[in-house]
Formats: sequence, structure tokens, C-alpha cells
Amino acid sequence: MKDKKMVIGIMGLQFGLRHLEGAQANGCEIGAICDILPERLKEYGDQYGIPEEKRFTNYRDTLNIGLDAVVLAVPDQLHRQLTIDFLNAGIHVLCEKPLALNYEDIRAIVEAERTSKARFMVGQICRFTPAFVKVKEIINSGKIGEIYYVESEYAHDYLHIIEDVTNWRADPKRHCVIGGGCHAVDLMRWIAGDPYEITAYGTHKLMPIVPYDDATVAIMRFPNDVIGKVFVSCGCKRTGSGMRTLVYGTKGTILCTSNAKTITVWTTDEAGNVNKEPEEVEVEINDHNNKAEIAAFIDAIVNDKPIVTNAIEGAKSALACLSIVESAETHKTVFPDYSFSK
Repeated sequence: MKDKKMVIGIMGLQFGLRHLEGAQANGCEIGAICDILPERLKEYGDQYGIPEEKRFTNYRDTLNIGLDAVVLAVPDQLHRQLTIDFLNAGIHVLCEKPLALNYEDIRAIVEAERTSKARFMVGQICRFTPAFVKVKEIINSGKIGEIYYVESEYAHDYLHIIEDVTNWRADPKRHCVIGGGCHAVDLMRWIAGDPYEITAYGTHKLMPIVPYDDATVAIMRFPNDVIGKVFVSCGCKRTGSGMRTLVYGTKGTILCTSNAKTITVWTTDEAGNVNKEPEEVEVEINDHNNKAEIAAFIDAIVNDKPIVTNAIEGAKSALACLSIVESAETHKTVFPDYSFSK
């Protein structure tokens, strides 16, 4: 593998183009592109120079053509079946977030990763977003002291991207907390650890076409007496939200959004007084950094390194999201059970 280009297949082109570009930017050979729409295959195949013999409308036709790895950028409902089929074929898998939409599928993917000789990675892209990478670096440096509160959000208006109830995003199983809010939840887990107590509330005033709450807020308790909040809305009347995120520490505070060119950092002096002028830390704007994500995927495979966003990590984020939905629906506090991951 070290002496040749990795051959990668892209499953799903509507959301897979960034991955295709990221794979090409990392020197990979595109061994296959797959999409159910022939016209989409032709358009993007022609645009990216993928020959016709490498274009497929059925992913099963790519299982035995010599692919080293695949990117699954397909609707969330398909993650389980495609992941298991490719892992069973000995093909490494980078699967888009969320890992899965229900407990059964989560466990099935975790088990498939455990029993396969191939590697698996879930695409929790926030861990590769330059702004959030810098936030994590600042936290780890001790600059803002001990964290005691963290919050983030996922605000995305689905109004014009869900045309009718047959759209995969309108599936009752794909609550926007699970499908989109997993970004913010995974980011908070990366910063503060696994939430062990969750209380959530939901409302439904913006998107009558979907059967689930279109706005949800959750309060969570994390290890080391850290508390946090996540807000998710799939009908918000707002643009450019960029996952506004706040991290409060005993010596300072960080404010950032994934699509802003600076992070604001407040710090304190030796006496504990807040410095008058916050520091503005410049960062690259790239909130879909698939090039870095695929680079990490390749590095783990080629150099036999751990995959940080493996199936267990994806499972924990999905489970926390499912717990938020459960709490909002039952009006009860939920205590997620992560024991399946041990």
C-alpha cells in the first residue's frame, strides 16, 4: 500500500464531490464513482475525468473491482448495509456522519468494524475544521484553565431542500438532531467527553413537512463536573450560522464559528482579572475540510495508526443524539448507556 496510490471509490455524488476532490488532492486514484442517477454520473464523471468503465449505478458492482477503500456519502438510512458489505469485502470504509439512525444499526456497524480486517472511519468533519482544531489546541494548552461549560449549535434551514415527505431528510427516523445535530454533539464530546445525563426540550413551528421537532435544546452533564448545552434547528430563519461555539474555562473563554476567519479568546491576568482586549486568533475558513479528513484516513491505513473517529466514536455521538430525541419526546432525563462500546 505504501508503494502505490490508494484506489478509492466514491459512493453517492450529491454529497460525495468534496470527498472526491479530497481524495484526488491526496493523490488517490478514483477507482469508482457510484450514484443511482445516470445523469449525475455522467455530469460529474465528465467533469472530474472519471472514465465510463468506472461509473456505476449499483454499489454492489464495485465490491470486487479492486478498490482499497470507499467513501460512503449516501443517505443516512443506507449506512448500515453499505458499511457491512464493504467491510465484509475487506474494503476500508469512510462513512459520512451520523454513524446510524437507531440502536440496532449502531450496534451492527460497531460489530462489523470489530470483526473486519478492514478499517472504518466515520466522517465527523468538525474534528478537522481549522477553527475547531485550533479551539482544541487552545484548550489543551491550558490557556483558558479548566473547562466548566461548553455549548454549540447546528442551525440549518431545510425549507428549500426538503421538497416533499418522500425526501430522505423527512424520514421520521432521521430527526434533525441525529442527522445534523450530530455535528455539534460530536464537537462537544470531543471537547468535554461523553455526556452522561441529558435533558432536552423540543418544539415544532417551522417545518410542518417533517414529523419531528424542528428545534431542540438539550442540557447535558459531562465528566469532571462540566455542563453544556446544544441547540439544533432545521428551520431557523438565519444564514451564516457556522456552528457558533462557546467554551468557558476558569481562566478564559473561547468564542468561535466554523466559518469565521478569527477565534475570539478572552484570558485573565495573574490576579484573575479579564484582560480588556480579547485575542483574535486567525484561522483558515474551511468547515468541510474533507482533504484533511481523507488524509487522516489514508495515514491510519497506510501507517497502521489508530482512527480517532472510529465506529465507537461515531456510535457514542449517535447514541447521545438519540438520547436527546428520547428526552424531548418523553419529557424525562435520559442517561445514555455506552456499555456496548467496551
